[in-house]
Amino acid sequence: MGPIPDVMAAAVYRSPGVIAVEERPVPRPTPDQVVVQVHACGICGSDIHQLRDGWGFKPGAVAGHEWSGTVVAVGDGVAGWSAGELVVGGASPRCGTCRRCREGKPSQCENRHSMITDHTDGAFAEYVLARASGVLRLPEGLSPRHAALAEPLSVALHGITRSGVAPGDTVMVFGAGPIGALSVAALRSMGVEDITVVEPHDGRRRLAAALGVSAVVDPADLEVFPSWEPERMSSRAVHIVLECSGHRAAIEAGFHQLARGGILVMVGAGIDHPTFDINRMILNELTVTGSFVYDLGGFERALELLATEGFPADLLIEDGDVPLDGLTEALEGLAVGRIAGKVMVVPEVRA
Repeated sequence: MGPIPDVMAAAVYRSPGVIAVEERPVPRPTPDQVVVQVHACGICGSDIHQLRDGWGFKPGAVAGHEWSGTVVAVGDGVAGWSAGELVVGGASPRCGTCRRCREGKPSQCENRHSMITDHTDGAFAEYVLARASGVLRLPEGLSPRHAALAEPLSVALHGITRSGVAPGDTVMVFGAGPIGALSVAALRSMGVEDITVVEPHDGRRRLAAALGVSAVVDPADLEVFPSWEPERMSSRAVHIVLECSGHRAAIEAGFHQLARGGILVMVGAGIDHPTFDINRMILNELTVTGSFVYDLGGFERALELLATEGFPADLLIEDGDVPLDGLTEALEGLAVGRIAGKVMVVPEVRA
């Protein structure tokens, strides 16, 4: 490979909705790190909240954690990696010693310090720095573009794990954005056949139908019940609800779609908090639970699934790639539901 340049382009957060493409120094690895030339980086729902809405993001930071690329430099203490290898960014390291880690629940590490990543700058840039222990090789035959789905697919898989879905269960997925659509694809790959998607936007409704769901429902058509009818069941009642939108109305409506003994898994994040009828919860023994990031081994499982013949990765990714200076427009399109699939930001590496 050729020499690494001294500077690169990066999409830098300035204020809510304001992102500037700026020149930054190309990072150099410490002894336990690698430098990766970014092939593609997906836009996550958290990126929308952080970059468009300004949730807890500091000016000058670079977002992007759903990435694939090529190793271009390795730190002096790194063994087992060499320049030219195709990789994806994996899960952030956890302590491995706390109670939750020992239970195989790394998402709940009692010593975690950040929500998603453990490095300052992300991959909405031409190059990204990563711990050598935090990258994974691509399976043979898996394209880097498809591999960039590994992180959000790992999130979807964790939500499914949290649901405890079993053969024969009925599932309702709220929101056919990237996580919802990936959840549907993963459920279908597991043999779950009775899947209903709740989605108001036409493009995402079409995507859900193309993925082979049993039904696509408008939120306005769902039944909800007053508090004095806690045992009345929806005609669409299901065993599992995966709530992937993060919207209060969707969460509350999803609660009303549960059959007796049903489980609502909240995967999507939001700031408008829902309320639940506790009598409905008690009398029908309903469970409401959260899902945060990944299963133990979730990235490996996601890569294996992405490499499986027939997995609909092309359906899940938008046709056109987005350059760094198109990030703001893409964030808006995703936020309002105009864009259905996963958007890949592809930095152009200058000669």
